Amino acid sequence: MGIIDKLNKDFESRVRLGIMSVLMVNDWIDFTEMKSLLNITDGNLASHSSALEKSGYIEVKKEFVGKKPKTSYRVTNLGRAEFVAHLNSLEKLFKSK
Repeated sequence: MGIIDKLNKDFESRVRLGIMSVLMVNDWIDFTEMKSLLNITDGNLASHSSALEKSGYIEVKKEFVGKKPKTSYRVTNLGRAEFVAHLNSLEKLFKSK
């Protein structure tokens, strides 16, 4: 199995790479802040975060603050481990000449 085969397909999208990168350095981050940091649409963030949640890589918390709904995200232990492994594989690919 080559180095490229060790890359995680769940992180191929630039949006998912962005979500995971932001979550690796923040505890909880809310929808509005994440959307602003990545400069993406509501739908784009919702669909990619849903896929990452389904894979067990992020946790999504939905709550009400006053009467306003608030969605927040954080990386799970599995997500952290898988993302680090993905980054390590990328690094090996860069150094493989």
